[in-house]
Amino acid sequence: MQTIKNAKVWKYKSNIDTDLIIAARYLNQSDPKHLAKYAMADLDENFAKEVQEGDVIVAGENFGCGSSREHAPIALKACGIKAVITPYFARIFYRNAFNMGLAIFEIEKSNVDKISQDDILDIDIQNGAIKNTTTNEEYVFKPIPPFMQELLSSGGLMNMAKKELQN
Repeated sequence: MQTIKNAKVWKYKSNIDTDLIIAARYLNQSDPKHLAKYAMADLDENFAKEVQEGDVIVAGENFGCGSSREHAPIALKACGIKAVITPYFARIFYRNAFNMGLAIFEIEKSNVDKISQDDILDIDIQNGAIKNTTTNEEYVFKPIPPFMQELLSSGGLMNMAKKELQN
């Protein structure tokens, strides 16, 4: 995964916890397709119905706080979200996202504030740049460590481990 193109923005506030990403009442199954139907349901009832493959979430700080459930990045990835962009993530969500193969990027809060609902973004992962094609602005994100980039390229930790075992 080197670039994400024409990604529509879903914009949310700060402190989105994992229970808002996927509520515990929907965790009776771990099938990603099941989880995708209920992603963000308690925050935005239209999200799961309207999200499209390749969309991104832009949110305030502390995205993914709360419990350590891996279901949160699984649900987002399964419903088509290609990336989440925020000033900073809750640490357990940060690692779970990479382990599940969900791209996440940290940019300055002032730049998050410049991005609006339905803006269109292009993300150049290799060069660490996000271009808002709606406003023609560019933002730089914190570099992703090489191992984490490898996790993303592999589609997550389990896929990476399977590839290693085959070699």
